[in-house]
Amino acid sequence: MIFHKKTETIMNLSKTSFVPMLMISSGTTDIGFYKNAFNAIELRRWSNDDGSIHVAELEIDGAMFHLHEEKPEKGRFTPAQYNGVTTTIGLMVADVDSIISKAVAAGAKEVSPAQDYEYGYRQGEIIDPFGHCWIIEQVI
Repeated sequence: MIFHKKTETIMNLSKTSFVPMLMISSGTTDIGFYKNAFNAIELRRWSNDDGSIHVAELEIDGAMFHLHEEKPEKGRFTPAQYNGVTTTIGLMVADVDSIISKAVAAGAKEVSPAQDYEYGYRQGEIIDPFGHCWIIEQVI
């Protein structure tokens, strides 16, 4: 296992926060989608001996998440394993339309276009190239 620290900017971990762990296929080497779609910053990476990603720690505007290679023996599968969504990630942003456009240009599939809802949010839904469902949303 090889550890790579990509940046000196590591978020403040002294407060409670959710840190989703999204499963990716074993052998994955390219996670550029998250950087291109959401301006994610890669904080740290643990690589397997073949250069594939074991774990990558990323941050989107201070919100951390991990990408972890699947572990079927522990019941951790990619969405593709079951041909569907394993969880939905809500990402609150300032401009839903621009983020959805950027994500689609980076390789996401638009499931539902952004629209305003009576409960005060503008939301749209995408599926990223790894099969994870994202609700991109903003308060209106």
